[in-house]
Amino acid sequence: MLLNLHSYFSLRYGTISLDDLTDLIISHGHDTAVLTDINNSSAIFPFIKKCREKGINGLVGMEYRNGDTLLYIGIARNEAGFAELNEHMTTANRNKQPLPKFAPAFNQAFIVYPLGTIEIRRLRENEFIGIRPDQVNKISLEPRSNFDRYVILWPVTVKNENDYRLHQQLRAVDRNIIYSKVTKSMVANSWEKMPERRDMINKFYLFPEILVATEKLLSQCSFSFDFTIVRNKKYFTGNAYDDKLLLEKLAVSGMQRRYGNNNKEAKQRVAKELRIIDELCFSSYFLITHDIIRYTTSRNFYHVGRGSGANSIVAYCLGITDVCPIKLDLYFERFLNPKRQTPPDFDIDFSWQDRKEVFTYIFTRYQSKHTAMMGAMSTFRDRSIIRELGKVYGLPKSEIDELIRNPGSPHNSEEAVALIKSLYGLVEDFPNLRTPHACGVLISEDPITNFTALDFPPMDFPCAQFDMYVAEDIKFEKFDILSQRGLGAIKDCVQIIEQNRGQKVDISNPDKFFTDPRISQQLKSSKTVGCFYIESPAMRQLITKLQCDNYLTLVAASSVIRPGVGSSGMMDVYIKRHRDPESTIYLHPVMEEQLAETYGVMVYQEDVIKVGHFFGGLDLADADVLRRMMSGKHRSASHLQEIESKFFKNCEELGRPAEIAKEVWRQMESFAGYSFSKAHSASFAVESYQSLYLKTYYPLEFMTATINNHGGFYSPQVYINEAKKDGAVIHNPCVNMSHWTTTIYGIDLYIGFDLVKDLEVKTVKQILEERQINGKYKSLENFIMRTGVSQTQISILIRIGAFNFTNTVKTNLQWESLYICSEIKDRSLPVGLFDEAVKVPEVPKFEYSLPEHLYDEIRYLNFPITASWFSLIRSTFRGVYANDMDKHVGKTVRMVGDFVTYKPVRTKKGEMMMFGTFLDDQGNFFNTVHFPNSLRGYRFQGMGVYLVEGLITMEFGYCSITVSRCAKIPLLPNPWEHETVNRKLLP
Repeated sequence: MLLNLHSYFSLRYGTISLDDLTDLIISHGHDTAVLTDINNSSAIFPFIKKCREKGINGLVGMEYRNGDTLLYIGIARNEAGFAELNEHMTTANRNKQPLPKFAPAFNQAFIVYPLGTIEIRRLRENEFIGIRPDQVNKISLEPRSNFDRYVILWPVTVKNENDYRLHQQLRAVDRNIIYSKVTKSMVANSWEKMPERRDMINKFYLFPEILVATEKLLSQCSFSFDFTIVRNKKYFTGNAYDDKLLLEKLAVSGMQRRYGNNNKEAKQRVAKELRIIDELCFSSYFLITHDIIRYTTSRNFYHVGRGSGANSIVAYCLGITDVCPIKLDLYFERFLNPKRQTPPDFDIDFSWQDRKEVFTYIFTRYQSKHTAMMGAMSTFRDRSIIRELGKVYGLPKSEIDELIRNPGSPHNSEEAVALIKSLYGLVEDFPNLRTPHACGVLISEDPITNFTALDFPPMDFPCAQFDMYVAEDIKFEKFDILSQRGLGAIKDCVQIIEQNRGQKVDISNPDKFFTDPRISQQLKSSKTVGCFYIESPAMRQLITKLQCDNYLTLVAASSVIRPGVGSSGMMDVYIKRHRDPESTIYLHPVMEEQLAETYGVMVYQEDVIKVGHFFGGLDLADADVLRRMMSGKHRSASHLQEIESKFFKNCEELGRPAEIAKEVWRQMESFAGYSFSKAHSASFAVESYQSLYLKTYYPLEFMTATINNHGGFYSPQVYINEAKKDGAVIHNPCVNMSHWTTTIYGIDLYIGFDLVKDLEVKTVKQILEERQINGKYKSLENFIMRTGVSQTQISILIRIGAFNFTNTVKTNLQWESLYICSEIKDRSLPVGLFDEAVKVPEVPKFEYSLPEHLYDEIRYLNFPITASWFSLIRSTFRGVYANDMDKHVGKTVRMVGDFVTYKPVRTKKGEMMMFGTFLDDQGNFFNTVHFPNSLRGYRFQGMGVYLVEGLITMEFGYCSITVSRCAKIPLLPNPWEHETVNRKLLP
């Protein structure tokens, strides 16, 4: 008789997990219950699964509210009714309007209204009025003929009294108010706990008609959802046979293009894959992915296909990926095996500038009723718990920040800390907010609202209310459409090369890059700043250590760099064996047979499958499940333990030494969740080579594109430094030469207006539109008269150097701009008057020092252009330069560096240490190591120039400095902060 259960998926309202909720149903004597979370169906399928596991008759519904006002509760008769409930919620979300006061006429769902919100005579046949246990006295004098239209409405929201306080706090979080401001209308009743079945009967024993009506309603409902049926779009062409023929035609055509007509191995593998794809009914999945690629190729969008699907030769032939599985010996069973129930995943990367159009095509081509973004669920974790509860109890932001940074600080309020600590464990991992998945798209055979109500977030595309784990449970496979800045930089670079040099560049055939000696040398010397995935300090260090100068080594490096290989302790082992293959010692002959390519080290996810299968005796399906579990893609800890037991049992039966078996399992367990598949690494390495080619042959255009895509590892300052090293002449933003983004003319690089802080978009628009129509600006006065830009914005342009072409000191320009703007205002001169209409009185020529120029640039760009940070320190001492470190190995030296970035890590003891990256005065990188003892005494103090003292070490040919002491060097005073009366301020 439970018609109105709330789980904690009634976000920031309910407090009961699905496990606890189903346990409470059983322990309180119930066998049937309806989950009715508020305005969402996120938890329906997990609830139904748990009910079936525990022998409960789980039913589905939804509670509809506008804000705190309960309108009605919908209860589905069946799956069709569930779809009706979802569609009703979806309509309100789509229209961004409140829900109607009265429900529409449902065919397959019941509606229960709260008492007092509707007259009995208005009720449809499938509609009822719910009577809460505290309302029985209100109906006692009514005619008994009313009672068969009444049902029991006993909402369940909390487990116990402690939970009720948590519920109140969640309501405060939801309303963004302090706890004391929570009112009765915002919260549930304190009695909304799971009732004993006998207590419900006793409460309504005087109203048997209501008991009967409630039981009758429930008896008419069922939810027989089949969790084994694949929900994706079944056919691309309309039927399985035509799908099979079309996929074969496309694959064979692509095979001839990729391999020619006489490659026997390719023909055999294509035929084998097509057979399995057809047997597993995955043809539609491949054809839809191919269709997306076909469209984006027609739009000249670059893409990278990766994921486990990149192991497929059919995917390679269709142009979904650019990774040849034969050349790379990709492991077929990682992609498809006969026991696999779901398609392989294709992760398709597009430029961040193109992805929205890709989504638009998908939603248009495959119909909005059958297409949705995958949902995701953010939870209360760590900082978000402290921040939200801190606000609930009225802590100022500064105190909350301090509590997050330093929980043990004596300055923290003891009472507040105690309160937050008492609640922390209760709310940790609670669902908090529904959000769109970063990249997943669902394309269904049936209307998407058969499975979920849809949210409509600001990104303009409908979004499922369930997450990827629920999708997997109900046999939905998502299409991952990702965006990245690297592809945007490549695409823009090709266009910039054509504009700047008049050359058309083709990067669609990366194979020729793999054998280019100039590119190989560029890679080996780790001159990879700006290049996709291989520019970080750690990656450039690994490239040096591996002496990486070819594609296959880079493929391995792309996976070796992942945290797992390092945490397993095998990164250094791999490097040593790669540099000296003769030193390789295999744990077991099976490791040599299966992992000879990687010197016995598990580098790729496929290696987990190989070792699990050939060493541990697991069948291929179990081995792949093992990989998925270790990758965090499966949530059953008990299943993992089951496979672990099977692994060790098999090892014992196969005669594997116990200690070796334990070590093999340790290595598998420690890194599998953080490694790449080989196909994934190979796909990344292709894009790395494409960007490396552009950097090698067109360095200035490449750096310009990298700056403009705002997505590299480093700040724009580092990329501008790289361009300068490659021969670019760097110019301040200029009203005559700059555009919204950074522009290159020959070797002259003009910073874009998009990097200038506080410069308004409308100002840039005015500058560019007027310049395009009437040509370059002749002077400051000409600029002001033509654009009408405000004096405040003109001042920013002057200080950033946008009028350097006038060869007038900034101070004089500021005087001039104020005078002209004042005259225009006083004389009501119209904007667009081209003649020099204002006579500016002569003033003395002021001086403007180098520090003043640099601090102007730092103020508006965050970095200097006219000179480097080193020009702002008094000392001329520069110590050892980065290029000379190899001459001082084993010596304690001093170095001076401009701080670039750092990476914090924890030691095995849990202590904090850091790796730092700096640029020396010659613009070259050097890396630092700060062990806990050093870090405790000499902490980083933000951006700036540092004096570093320490021991230079070399490991596998790579030099770094282990820091014993470091200090931030004071800069020359900022004149804008230290002048009491600044001569640049006009009267």
